[in-house]
Amino acid sequence: MEQSKIRNIAIIAHVDHGKTTLVDQLFRQSGLFRDNQVVEERLMDSMDLERERGITIASKNGSFLYKDHLINIIDTPGHADFGGQVERVLKMADGVLLLVDAAEGPMPQTYFVLKKALALDLPVIVVINKIDKPAARCDWVVDEVFDLFVKLGAPNHILDFPVIFASAKDGYATLDHAVIEEGSMIPLFDMIIDSIPAPVGDPDGPLQMLVSSLSYSTFLGRLAIGKITSGEFHIDKEVVVATPGAAIRPARITKIYRFKGTEKVETDEAGVGEIVAVAGMESITIGETLTDPITPVPLEGIKVDPPTVSMNFVPNDSPFYGKEGRFVTSRHVRERLFKETLSDVALLVEEIGGAQGYKVSGRGELHLSILIEKMRREGYEFQVTRPQVIFKEENGRKLEPYEELTVDVDENYMGRVIENLGGRKAIMLEMHQANGMARLKYKIPTRGLLGFRSEFLTETRGMGVMNYVFLAFDEYAGEIKNRTKGVLIAMEECTTVAYALFNLQDRGKLFLPPGEKVYGGQIIGENAREVDIVVNPAKGKKLTNMRASGSDDAVLLTPHVQMTLEDCISYINDDELVEITPKSIRLRKMILGGHERKRAKNAAA
Repeated sequence: MEQSKIRNIAIIAHVDHGKTTLVDQLFRQSGLFRDNQVVEERLMDSMDLERERGITIASKNGSFLYKDHLINIIDTPGHADFGGQVERVLKMADGVLLLVDAAEGPMPQTYFVLKKALALDLPVIVVINKIDKPAARCDWVVDEVFDLFVKLGAPNHILDFPVIFASAKDGYATLDHAVIEEGSMIPLFDMIIDSIPAPVGDPDGPLQMLVSSLSYSTFLGRLAIGKITSGEFHIDKEVVVATPGAAIRPARITKIYRFKGTEKVETDEAGVGEIVAVAGMESITIGETLTDPITPVPLEGIKVDPPTVSMNFVPNDSPFYGKEGRFVTSRHVRERLFKETLSDVALLVEEIGGAQGYKVSGRGELHLSILIEKMRREGYEFQVTRPQVIFKEENGRKLEPYEELTVDVDENYMGRVIENLGGRKAIMLEMHQANGMARLKYKIPTRGLLGFRSEFLTETRGMGVMNYVFLAFDEYAGEIKNRTKGVLIAMEECTTVAYALFNLQDRGKLFLPPGEKVYGGQIIGENAREVDIVVNPAKGKKLTNMRASGSDDAVLLTPHVQMTLEDCISYINDDELVEITPKSIRLRKMILGGHERKRAKNAAA
C-alpha cells in the first residue's frame, strides 16, 4: 500500500460513549460488507465477556478502504482498569478520534486517555457523539473539551482541533449539529483523510516494528502485531528481536497478515505505515522490536502506569477441591497467569513461594476480576485473597495510590453518599447541582473504593453513576474499615435445609438457597452484628407424633443475596478467601476449623 494513502487511527473515549458502535458504522458504510450480508452488532467485541457486559476489555485492530485510502482502526477499552491496553496501542496510531457524549461531556476516563494521546503528540479529531439524545448540549460539551485540552497543556497546533457531531446509533455525522439531516458518515471519513497525517518512516531504511499487541494461532503460535516504522517485511525475511540493553534473538518471518475488517488476510509483503501481524517468533513480548539483523535499531519500549491493587492467587485446598475444575494444581495456575502477562502489559505476576501462591498486581478490582472470570471459564480452579493496595516508600514517607472519583446522584440520595465517602477518607474537590442531580468529585484512596460500588448502588437505588481514574501516589490516609459486619459460618459439611435457613435469616442476610452443599468453614451469610458466628444450616425440624399450635407453620424464606464475583472479591476480609471454580463461587474462612480459628486469633492478639 502506498504510504501516503494510509491512515492509522485509535478511537478513545470514556466507557459507554459509543466507540464500538461508531466502528460498526464506519465498517458498514465503507462498503466492507455486501448489502445482504448479516453483520453482528458490536463487531469488534469478540470476547464473550465483552458482549455480556457491554464493555470493551481488549483493544482490537480492523481496517477498511475509502477513496483508495487504507484506514486502520484501533478500538480501545473505555474503562480505567484497562488503561494499559490504551497505552500500548497508541504507539500504532498516527492520530486519534476522541469521542465525547453530547449530554455527559468529558468524563474521568476522557481525561486519562487524552493525556496519553497528547504525551505522544498525536493530532486529535473530537467527535461529539449521541447528538440524537434529548438532553444533548453540544456547544457546552465543545467548550468543556477545549477547557480539558488547555488543562492538559496541549500545544497550539493541537488546540485547534477539528470537531464533528455524530450519532453512531443512527449512522450519520455532520459538521453542524443545528442542521441534523439523516445522512451518512461521509463527513467523518473525509475529516479522517484530511486531518490525520500519513505515517512517517523510511521505506528503504533498516526494518523496525515495535510489538504493540499479541495474538495467538493454534498452528503458527504467537503473532506479533505492530506498525512498521521503517523498512519492509516479506516472507522468509531474517529478522532479530531486540530490546534496549538486552541480547538480540534471531527469527524468521513465516507469515504476514494484513487486517481487512476484523479478519486477518495473508500477504507476501508489507511496507512502512502498515499495521500487520507476523508469525515466526517462538517467544516475543509486547514492547520488543522486530528489526534488521545487520543494523539492529531497537525502539523505545512501552511505558505504562504502575499497578495499584494486588491479590494472591493460591491453589484450591477446600474439601470440594478438584470436583468441578479441570486445571487445579499450582503449576496450572502459574502457567496461565504468566501467559496472561504476555498480552497484558499492565498486569504483574510474582511468585511468593510455598503454599502462598502468586501475587498478581493490576489496575483495579475490575481488571483482576475479568482475569479471574476468564480463567474460571477456561476450567481453572483456585482461590484468591482480599485485594490489597500497593504502597510505596519515598523519603521515609508511606505513600498509597489515590483515585479521582466522579459520582452522579439524585439530590435525594446525596447525603448518604457523602456520609459513606467521608468514612472512606475521601476528600471532596468539587460539587455541582442542577435539575435535581448532583455531580460530586472526590480524591479518594484506592483502598476506600474497595467494596464501595455495591454500597453505592444500594444507597442510590441503582440510579447512581460512579467513575474513577488513577490520580497519583500520596500520603497514607490511615486505617479504613470497609466492612463492619461479621459472617455466618457453616459448622460442618452438609446440605442446606430450608427449615434451618428460615431460623437463621433473623440473624442477618443469607448468601445461599436451600439444597446447596457446603463445608465446615464456608461463609453462608452476613451476621447483623460485628462478630462471626458458627451455625448449622442443615438442622432439621424435630418430628413427633404430637400436634402443637404453630409447629406446622409454612417456612417462608427471604430471597438470598446473590453475590457476583466482584461482590465476593470486595466483600471478604483479610482472614477470608474466595474459592473460584468453573461452576461455583464460594466464600470461606482461610482457616476452616473453628478451634484453629480461635487459636490463631488468640495468638495474634
